[in-house]
Amino acid sequence: MDDLDRRFNKAFEMASAMTIKLPPDIMLKFYSYYKHATTSNNMVIPSGNNQVRNAFKLNAYFQIANITSDEAKQEYIKLVEKYTGEKIS
Repeated sequence: MDDLDRRFNKAFEMASAMTIKLPPDIMLKFYSYYKHATTSNNMVIPSGNNQVRNAFKLNAYFQIANITSDEAKQEYIKLVEKYTGEKIS
């Protein structure tokens, strides 16, 4: 496992343990970067029964479709650092 993957996994653990309530637009960023980072650049159709929520998720995903999975991991790490106040090294 390279350093980026290790940091990304640590960021995911930290994000999963967060107890603060984030605004929906920030949660969509977390979702889209995570999905893009973990699906090897394959498009993912959101699941769930709420069609409006799925549409927002898909839109967030489309907005970052032009970046690589490594770039998505880096952006995810930055988001976690921003909202936890901790540097991931």
